[in-house]
Amino acid sequence: MSEEKKLFKPDSYRVTIDNITIDVEPGTTILNAARQIGGDVTPPAMCYYSKLQGSGGKCRTCLVEVAAGSAADPRPIPKLVASCRTNVMDGMVVKNITSERVLDARAGVVEFLLINHPLDCPICDQAGECHLQDLSYEHGKEGTRYEFKRRTFEKEDIGPYIQLHMTRCILCYRCTYVADQLTDNRAHGILDRGDHAEISTYISKAIDNDFSGNMIDVCPVGALTDKTFRFKNRVWFTKPVDAHRDCDKCCGKVTLWQRGDDVLRVTARKDEWGEVQSYARPDDKGGGNQPGWICNDCRFHKKKTSDWVIDGLTNINRHSVISQGKYPGLVMPNETIAEVMSGRDPKLLMDIHSVSDVNSVELGSLPGAATSNIFEKKDQ
Repeated sequence: MSEEKKLFKPDSYRVTIDNITIDVEPGTTILNAARQIGGDVTPPAMCYYSKLQGSGGKCRTCLVEVAAGSAADPRPIPKLVASCRTNVMDGMVVKNITSERVLDARAGVVEFLLINHPLDCPICDQAGECHLQDLSYEHGKEGTRYEFKRRTFEKEDIGPYIQLHMTRCILCYRCTYVADQLTDNRAHGILDRGDHAEISTYISKAIDNDFSGNMIDVCPVGALTDKTFRFKNRVWFTKPVDAHRDCDKCCGKVTLWQRGDDVLRVTARKDEWGEVQSYARPDDKGGGNQPGWICNDCRFHKKKTSDWVIDGLTNINRHSVISQGKYPGLVMPNETIAEVMSGRDPKLLMDIHSVSDVNSVELGSLPGAATSNIFEKKDQ
């Protein structure tokens, strides 16, 4: 962890997440505090989106265990809490990957999310950059216990640019927040309730506004995809580059996904959490924290390299198949496992060096280690 993260300010709250202590501003959620640490300490989030007001609290994938509520009241919170909707308190102690309760609950949440989700990754345009894929590989189970028919929906045309696959939707509500907060004529929303709930347009209206394409960028699965990119290529075969142009509607800063000299699609630039980056605009009075949403003209109509000024390769700093073999100087996320385990080597804790006798040497030096093997099963 950098020296900046070790500095504690007197007017802030000190919180410990997975044995790593950090200082954050009052009002910070547990999830955003964990994001300041980075790495595996950060809980996954499928519905929370920091650029959208009111998002979060729906998917339950960011559940964490609060082992101590605060320094003033160190009692633990009995139930797991959603880290995206729970603010930190001074002296709070949080467990994420160090809690068996959290990992077990998260595996259950993933199982619920995949109950009705079709196994069509081989034909889905979102494959390779799908957050649900990442979540299922990291926290899911090998099989399913679900024996009933998956829910299906009739295909619906919502316009010339966006393809809706309701069978893949996990009802994160992100697209409805985009329509509410970026446009003035929202034509879609959540219809019905329970297992019949679905995202649809009102009276089969088409979604047609200048910023509707941002619904594609915020969708964490393949429920909303770009019709102009549909079935054209796999995302890991493309080369993402940053580019910009002068646009009177949006920031004009985008990522071009190229195959050779052809621009196959255009998206907003995203950060390590899969959210649109923030920029300082010329008329910005809010400290340069304006989300970089892009208009439909930049996204769907500017598909020539000559339309853009190329800035350079996009820095893919998430564990992604997109970056494989393309970026020799790739900056990967912070590795925090050693800090989570109080400085001990993860390989040592996994006991995979019995052949090389590493465990017998290092374990004897651990505080309170009575024998050379502390991994004996309880029933032995």
